[in-house]
Amino acid sequence: MATRELLGVTDVDDEVLATMVASLLGEKRVELLDVTVSTVNYNLPAITTAGRYWVSGHAATANGQQPFRMFVKHVRCWSQSPFFRFVPAEIRDMVAASVPWRTEPLVYRSDLAERLPAGFCMPKVLGVYDLDELSASIWLAEVPATDWAWDLARHRRAAYLLGRLAGSPELAPLAGVGRHKWTVRDYVEGRLRHQVLPMLHDDGLWAHPLLAQAFGPELRARICDAAVQAPRWAAELDEAPLLTGHGDACPNNLLGAPDRDSFVLIDFGFWNPLPLGFDLGQLLLGEVQLGRRPAATLAQTDAVIVPAYVEGLAAEGMFVDPVLVTRLHALQMMIYSGISSLPFEHLDSPPSPELTTIASDRAVLTTYCLDLVDRTG
Repeated sequence: MATRELLGVTDVDDEVLATMVASLLGEKRVELLDVTVSTVNYNLPAITTAGRYWVSGHAATANGQQPFRMFVKHVRCWSQSPFFRFVPAEIRDMVAASVPWRTEPLVYRSDLAERLPAGFCMPKVLGVYDLDELSASIWLAEVPATDWAWDLARHRRAAYLLGRLAGSPELAPLAGVGRHKWTVRDYVEGRLRHQVLPMLHDDGLWAHPLLAQAFGPELRARICDAAVQAPRWAAELDEAPLLTGHGDACPNNLLGAPDRDSFVLIDFGFWNPLPLGFDLGQLLLGEVQLGRRPAATLAQTDAVIVPAYVEGLAAEGMFVDPVLVTRLHALQMMIYSGISSLPFEHLDSPPSPELTTIASDRAVLTTYCLDLVDRTG
């Protein structure tokens, strides 16, 4: 069989690979004819992902020669990531434990696919393998995603289904399948306190041209005050109902199915019991943070997704006051995105019109979150 060195430790023997290909093709057995491996073109860094690969080729089957293509994801503990060297030594144990790298393999080993509400599905699982105590590989069927436009109707449909996911009694037993203990307070006392707050108090950082232009003194003061308020807001969120949540329900992780009203869920690393309304945050902000959607759309989109989410909860028999959902949604967006929305990742790059637009949109995003917290307080 052709070499597959690019897979490294995620490779399997020929017999296991043939079994997965047979499952993919719906055959009892196959003979592998050729196999090629390539890396997936994905430019967003992830601290618990060591690699993404396409494994493709041809197999002889009872129905003739057939092509195949599979997706392989290598997940690992954050402590194994090269980014981990930037974490201060005194908090490394806490930080490593805070990121649930085991959750995604456990999700794919579960029967989640059989419990999802109609309109949501997930990739076909071909194999999940423990590589060692700190890493695993996940083999999935390729998802032939359809690139539907993320207009208001699509946001509304996604929010409705996320509400059904959150309120589903069928899904509730799997909310904690990752066995990861987590609270909003953990995030506030972890990343916010040790990483974000020191940067917010760095006068030199605020003098950077990108920030000086987009984030003026008034907005800086509001962000710094929000950071002070974060523990109090975390305590308020601790009182919220914990429901099933995807954890990172941005459009990037809600792939388009052939049916426009359906989505393929991927990237389950932060799947967990989460406060009511949690998944609305990334649905609203995710594309704005990446510079793919203008921040001017936030209010219009938010006005659509909150009622749709509440409607989805009601479809599962959970009736919740929209005012409460809006309040919790506002607090979660502020804590997880608003306080840390400054374009830190771009400050080492020379200013450009594109980066200026990103910084400006991040400032609008932060202002939107701050105003929503104020209005719902």
